[in-house]
Amino acid sequence: MNAQQPNLDAIFSALADPTRRAILAMLLEDDMAVTDVAAPFQISLAAISKHLAVLAAAGLIRQERRGRIIWCKLEPDGLRDASVWMQGFGQFEPVDLDDFERFLHQSLRDAGDAEP
Repeated sequence: MNAQQPNLDAIFSALADPTRRAILAMLLEDDMAVTDVAAPFQISLAAISKHLAVLAAAGLIRQERRGRIIWCKLEPDGLRDASVWMQGFGQFEPVDLDDFERFLHQSLRDAGDAEP
């Protein structure tokens, strides 16, 4: 097993959850306080904090305390290892974050249309 494998596992595991993908899409727009990240979801703040911890452990976001508020920021190189790994198959283009953003926004719209 190569040294990058655990990081890839964490990245793909983090991306497997629709809530975490939605959080990434939100953070593409701007840094956000944890409470602002939680606002659109109908789950507890504790559950959002766990999702954020998974994203941070995978290296996809960074969290920092500013005063009493914890801010979340997208980690620009977070998907680099996954992109390089996928390129190794020769079937995938490099991850274009603009395309990824459009994909996430469309996924959120589709998910919103499917809700009752």
